Amino acid sequence: MKTPGPKDKGATTYGGGLKISVCLGSPCLASGAEGVLRALREAWGEKTIAVIGTGCMGPCSRGPMIRIERDGYPAAYYERMTPQAACTTVAAYLAGAAPEQGRLAPDFPFIALQTRVVLGQCGRIDPCDLNSARAAGGYRALAHAIGKMTPEQICCEIGASGLRGRGGGGYPTGTKWELVRAASGRRKYVVANGDEGDPGAFMDRTLMESDPHRLLEGIVIAGYAVGARDGFIFVRGEYPLAAQRLGAAIAAAGKAGLLGRNILGSGFSFRIRLRIGAGAFVCGEETALMASVMGRRGQPVIRPPYPAQRGLWGCSTLINNVETFGCVAPIIRNGAAWFRAIGTPGNSGTKVFSISGDVATEGVLEVPLGTPLRELLAMAGGVSGGSFKAAQTGGASGGCIPASHMDVPVDYESLKGLGTIMGSGGLIVMNDQRCMTDVARFFMHFCQEESCGKCAPCRTGTQQAARLLDRIAAGEATSDDISQLELLCRFMRETSLCGLGMAAPTPVLSTLRWFREEYENHVRDRRCPAGVCAMEGTPCRD
Repeated sequence: MKTPGPKDKGATTYGGGLKISVCLGSPCLASGAEGVLRALREAWGEKTIAVIGTGCMGPCSRGPMIRIERDGYPAAYYERMTPQAACTTVAAYLAGAAPEQGRLAPDFPFIALQTRVVLGQCGRIDPCDLNSARAAGGYRALAHAIGKMTPEQICCEIGASGLRGRGGGGYPTGTKWELVRAASGRRKYVVANGDEGDPGAFMDRTLMESDPHRLLEGIVIAGYAVGARDGFIFVRGEYPLAAQRLGAAIAAAGKAGLLGRNILGSGFSFRIRLRIGAGAFVCGEETALMASVMGRRGQPVIRPPYPAQRGLWGCSTLINNVETFGCVAPIIRNGAAWFRAIGTPGNSGTKVFSISGDVATEGVLEVPLGTPLRELLAMAGGVSGGSFKAAQTGGASGGCIPASHMDVPVDYESLKGLGTIMGSGGLIVMNDQRCMTDVARFFMHFCQEESCGKCAPCRTGTQQAARLLDRIAAGEATSDDISQLELLCRFMRETSLCGLGMAAPTPVLSTLRWFREEYENHVRDRRCPAGVCAMEGTPCRD
């Protein structure tokens, strides 16, 4: 993310007029960012410099993060700030110096090489202040859409942009919107799916916490486009900060005439309500999510009918992922051709990834779709603790990318060809000290615990698969157990009721495809090559 202005001059005299942004995303808050913000405000307040709290700046594992700006100069980022270190750093700026202690290089890849569209204002605005969002362009796309475009034109613009669902399926967004717009019935609904439950995924949390008005704007535009007057945001129960900031944003937007009756004097009315999940992973599946929104037990139902035909309370319903809605306002502001020019043919725009695991810097990245995996790893500072072994994409529903495919472009079709999925964007990096059998075992136990139990293939299949993986990891299995595991996983994929059961076998099948020898080592040699799995006579490595 290049900032216009003169080249960084290190110890340039800055004087007053500084703007200090303190990241108040969940990771930075957990590492003490609130104390940093309080110390800076107590020391200077608004008299000498502007001190604001913002959303996520990206490098989550390096928090607390602060950003120092002055007109005409590139922004400077400082990592792992304590209250004392932050105050010392700002005092040095005011005295005419730009200290290097804790400062990230101006070309720090994790920040400098991102292409931020959805997260464009994250880390730059106060997520709790509507005026801050509007000063950065918030709600301008809404005013244009409801003032100068017809619903049909909006659906056509979204379709022409090539935007695909960012929740994992990659279904064309414009097509889905048009289906709901054309559906009969006086009442329709719009739902934002913020039930982000995949291990290693925290992209949607970042947007909801850091720029809640971006999400609200996209939902209202969608409501106008499809003919709905009511919307819901379904937020994962483990995201209290996101729910709090969304609730405050809804209230502020309502008071400003951006939500509710007669929005911006247009005659169009639309309201948004929050629904907080109860911790069920299966509610990420759209029919289970709708059941939960309606106050019922979160269990999936057979499709068709699809939500566009029969959704909430029997009415046509549009369901999109949080990140998908985050793309809407930029498309309306800049046009379909602009969005389509980012990414690759068939994979338009950017994708937000949460990268974690064995990398130097964990956090949130936004890059054009089709960016090679190798480049993503380089932006995160490379693999730590060993050499690259695999990257898990799509969480519990996805598979792994082995080292032999590090140059794969990260897009929907390329990942599918490797036996994995994009998912919502979680990317867990593993070095050569990790056991892939143990990885598959972890994800299968996760799916076993999260299964709603409605259908037998998922309810009993995940239990049996988890037991087989336990036997393999303990060195108690035979070669027939590997064959039985593979057969069971294919049966689950073909016969389960919903996406949870269909996708639960993916980590197993993927690791069997690329790392079958590790499974055979556990069975044949009674040995875990990585020293992770505990076996009789061969305890796991400390």
